[in-house]
Amino acid sequence: MSDAGKAFRKFLPLFDRVLVERCAAETVTKGGIMIPEKAQGKVLQATVVAVGSGARGKDGEIHPVSVKVGEKVLLPEYGGTKIVLEDKDYYLFRDGDILGKYLD
Repeated sequence: MSDAGKAFRKFLPLFDRVLVERCAAETVTKGGIMIPEKAQGKVLQATVVAVGSGARGKDGEIHPVSVKVGEKVLLPEYGGTKIVLEDKDYYLFRDGDILGKYLD
């Protein structure tokens, strides 16, 4: 296995795929008001938990994934493939589908 491909709980994304865990939805506002479950928006922020080794370009070389394990990323509202590993929900996205990453 190359250094770029990092496995997570015996699951390794292939090529330019990125496995993420969505952050928990806000249930209380900053003012302390409880938000009902139906009023909570879809969480678009996630943490990268595993990455593939990268996509093969037209030149035949492997182009590495642009995010690293542990980074917080912004996801599109729709898309991704839901995967359940050890009773937890994770989502698989292509590297190009990730909209951006948060800087500390």
